[in-house]
Amino acid sequence: MRRGVLILVAAVAAIGLFAGGLAWLLTDAWPPAGAARAQRLYYAYCVECHGVDGRGSWRASLFLLRPGDLTDRARIARYSDRYLFDLVKHGGATIGRSGMPAFGAQLSDDDIALLVAYVRELSSPPRTRAAR
Repeated sequence: MRRGVLILVAAVAAIGLFAGGLAWLLTDAWPPAGAARAQRLYYAYCVECHGVDGRGSWRASLFLLRPGDLTDRARIARYSDRYLFDLVKHGGATIGRSGMPAFGAQLSDDDIALLVAYVRELSSPPRTRAAR
């Protein structure tokens, strides 16, 4: 009888640890207090795939998605603001990048423009970002 109770307690503790670990892993990232609107939008719509730092998230990797590295200055500099705007608004399917969803139904044009500016900021050198 005593052995059965110990096994039950150990099983409940193991399930609790497993559930707590999953909750910790799957908790959504929150923007820092006092974050600008562009950063709050990024956290709300982009962080799940592109990650907090813009280099990609482990969640996207679980689904075999490879979102673009938003910190790659050379790559981001190749794209015009209009291209990035259209990519966010209409999604990647229109240009052969099927993994990028369209956010035109959820975001206004002004919000998309803020996101494009924030992406440019992510790809700028760290000194420039800190000075702003």
